[in-house]
Parts: sequence; structure tokens; C-alpha cells
Amino acid sequence: MLSHLSIRNYLLVESVELDFAPGLTVLTGETGAGKSILIDALALALGDRAEGGVVRKDASRAEITAEFAIDGLPALAAWLDEAGYATDDESVILRRVIEAGGRSRAFINGSAAPLMQLKDAAEFLLDIHGQHAHHALLRPQAQREVIDAYAGAQQQAAAVSAAWHAWQHARQLRLACESHGQARQIEREGLTLAVEELRALGDDLPRWDDIQIEHARLAHVTALIEGSQALIQGLDDGDAAVSSQLGEMSARLDTMQAMDDSLTEIGTLLNSASANLAEAVHALRRYADNLNLDPERLTVLDRLLSDMHLLARKHRVQPDALAGLLEQFQTRLAELVASDDLEALQASEDATWAQYKKGAERLTTQRRKAAAALSKQVTDAMHELALAGGQLEIQLLPVSEPRAHGLEDVSFLVASHPGLPPGPLAKVASGGELSRISLAIQTALSGVAGVPTLIFDEVDVGIGGSVAEAVGRRLAKLGETRQVLVITHLPQVAARGTQHLRVSKQANGGFVSSNIETLDADTRVEEIARMLGGLKITTTTRQHAAEMLAG
Repeated sequence: MLSHLSIRNYLLVESVELDFAPGLTVLTGETGAGKSILIDALALALGDRAEGGVVRKDASRAEITAEFAIDGLPALAAWLDEAGYATDDESVILRRVIEAGGRSRAFINGSAAPLMQLKDAAEFLLDIHGQHAHHALLRPQAQREVIDAYAGAQQQAAAVSAAWHAWQHARQLRLACESHGQARQIEREGLTLAVEELRALGDDLPRWDDIQIEHARLAHVTALIEGSQALIQGLDDGDAAVSSQLGEMSARLDTMQAMDDSLTEIGTLLNSASANLAEAVHALRRYADNLNLDPERLTVLDRLLSDMHLLARKHRVQPDALAGLLEQFQTRLAELVASDDLEALQASEDATWAQYKKGAERLTTQRRKAAAALSKQVTDAMHELALAGGQLEIQLLPVSEPRAHGLEDVSFLVASHPGLPPGPLAKVASGGELSRISLAIQTALSGVAGVPTLIFDEVDVGIGGSVAEAVGRRLAKLGETRQVLVITHLPQVAARGTQHLRVSKQANGGFVSSNIETLDADTRVEEIARMLGGLKITTTTRQHAAEMLAG
């Protein structure tokens, strides 16, 4: 439900803050006052295209913020969480900023958002019925969704769509097996050979770094042995060994330290050097003991490294990537083996087709029953709404091939006057007629879950008297289950509102501004009286207005 709307520096509006109530909200005002400004601004907050010309004169930018209560909309809450706009409270805030130069930015719950995500969020929240781009009823998909909603078949439609995608996947696997069998066999044979070659390297395949280190050591073992022995000789075994010299130096320092305590730290460092030297000599002796000439092992490693380099060049990878490549080849080979079982693939396709067909036929039955009932209900309502003799005809047209949405397309055909052949809704109905047809449909769907907020613009064009009263009653009835906003010039409709907003123009310092205010009981009487009597409002007019509000 729309709970708050803030408009700043948009067209003639300098600053407006509006709180909205549940039920039916009516928006009235004199001709030219700018009643559609509120709807147009709200459409921008919902993702409509913006232009720099909408920014109020002498302002740098326009800003529209719409806050919606979303308790009872778990699908929207899940979408917000998945898109990274989760909120702790039970509301969502859509904000649009339009610079005077034409650049615009969008925000969801304070975070910058692509305009498409603003539109996606809006789909859960609000639908505008009139001459605006949000008029979803003209889209074939929306017409199909209306039927499914009226039939209570949304879950069945979703199941049919899932079954269709499963069938298509199984079908594509079978076709690929049939049409690319030879190519797949060639690929399979090549992969089999590659896997065998890589497996021949055994457990050494993932040990590339270790093998390189071992090979380098064996290749230079003679130099390493000689070097180790020379180091041990110089450090510990020779007449002039470093260890002997270091010992003599330590003894002399001990003598000096007895005469001067300030040499204590130097003595500690020298003793530490002696200990480190002894440890290094011990480690060198262990290293030297483990060095052995092993020409046979060196030959094995030479061959192994050669084989790994050869396979790496063949597959155009580095040698250390061969282990991962083997895993990839084995996975792909397993896929090819599984997908080459044509009988199994055909059986899977047959099973998924049977499941889709069964579900789609059930959905067709539900749609056919709903189409007949909804056509009659909307046609009856059209007669009450100044479309006497008009009718709505809902056709279910078989598709040339099964689709994700079922075995038929849904088409709304309408004849707005008697004697006219029914035609597509988008081509036959005028803006006002379309709004009234939408009103009739939305009333029929009022007991079915849908977007929580509906806006009707030009729903009462060209009507009056008892028809206007019928429109008011239908809007009020719809307001019992949804939040409804309607722009109206008819007192019969305005009197049915649970909340009344009035738009007026004001001139101040050479600027003309539109102001939107919420009316109380007394000002509502005055506004209804104005709508009844024009500029001259009499006591009788006020009394009539009060009676309409009371009725």
C-alpha cells in the first residue's frame, strides 16, 4: 500500500508531502489545476522515463519519493533480499532524482539502483489504469494473468511453465544426440585417448613442483656433495676451521669480560653465533649423508618431465595444469557417455512431455471456465458504466506449438458500443472506456490477490448521473480489498472516497504553483459543492454536498 509520497520541484509543484490511507482516495480540483501531476510524479518513482523539462523553473533538480507498506507481500520481500535491498521494517522506499539537464538517478531503500530494478519492484506494488505506460491490461501476458488470477490458477500456470522448460531441455538433449552423433563420437574418442595418456602419468601428475625439485637435486648431486664437504671442512674439520677460531675468540672475550662487564652483551652474541654455527654444521652433515648418486632415478625423472612437457604442449597448458585438465576431460567424457544413450533420452523426453501436456490441458480447462464467467461479469459491469450494449469477449486461441504459458493465447476483445464487432482492447477502446473496462475487471478480481494499490485516471470521462454513481460504488467496493486512488471530476465519485485530496493552483511572486492538500470534513463539503455548482456555491448546493457525503 502507498503510505507516503514526497514531491519536490516537479513541474508546478514546489514541495508536497502526502500521507495516504487505505480504501478509496479521490483526487479533485479545477480544470488545469494539475490533477495528473501526482500520478505522473508517482509514475517516475516507479521507473517511468524522465526528462529534464519536468524540473521546476529555477530549481536544479526534481525529487520524488514514494514509500509503500509491504506487509503481506512476501514475494516482494524475497525479491528485495535477493537484489540486495532488504529492509528490516515492513516498508520499501522508491526514490527518483531528475537533474535539470535530464540525467536521472534511482534509489531503492536508499541504495542506488538501475532503473529496470525500480520498474521490477513497482510491478509488485501498483498499477495505473488510464493513459499511462503502467496500463498493463493491454499486454497479452497481463490478459493471460488476469484469467489465471480469476481462475485461481497461478500455481498451475507456474507448474506448466516449469514442465515446459523441463520438456524443452530433455528434447534438446535428444536432438543433440541425434544430429551431432558423429561429432560427439569423435569428441568422445579423442577425450578417451587424452584421459588414458594423462592417467599413464599416475600419481606423479599432480606432483609437478615436487618432481622438478627432486630432478634438480639429482642432476646436481655431485656438486652438492662436494660443496657440502667443503663447507663442513671449512666450518668445523680443518686446522683453520671457523668453529675453532670462534672458540678461541670466545675464550679471549671471556677474559676481557672479567675486566669489563660492559662486554656482557657482546659475549652473549658471540656465544649465540657459536651455537648457530654448531647447528648449521650438524644440519650440513645430515644433508650430506642423504645425498646419493642415483642415475636410475634421474633417468626416470628425465622421462617423466619430458612426458609432462609433451602433453602440456599438446593441450596448450602449463605442466602444473595437467591434473586439473584430466578432471575436466573425465567430467566431459562422463557427460558424453550419459548423453549418448538415445533410448534413455527419448524416454526422458516422453515423460516430461506427458507431464507438461497433462498440466497444460488442466490449465486450459480452468481458463476456459474462467473466461466465460469473467466475460459475462465484465460485460454486465460495462452496461452499468456508460458502455451499454458493449461486451467483453475473451478468446482462447490454440497456439501453433506448445508454449511455456500453455496450449493457448489469451486475447481480450471488446465492443464498446452495440453493433460494433469485437476488436483488440488496445485498438478499440478509448482512454476513458479502457479505464472503465479496467475498473470492471479489477472489481471482478477484487477478491483475488494482486497488486495492493490501483490508480484510475479518466475513469469517469463522458459520464454522469446514475452512471457516475455506479462508478463511485464500484470504486468504493474495490477499495474494500485494495487501496484505490482515482482522479475524478464527478461529485458522485468524489463523495465515495474515504480520503479526499484537492489540487489547486496558486500564484506567488510571478510563479504559479500547484498545491495538493488533504481535506477534512468541512472542506470536503465545500469541494463537493464546488463540483456540483461551479463558481457559485449556495446553501442548497452545500446541503446537497453534505447529503452525498452522508449517503
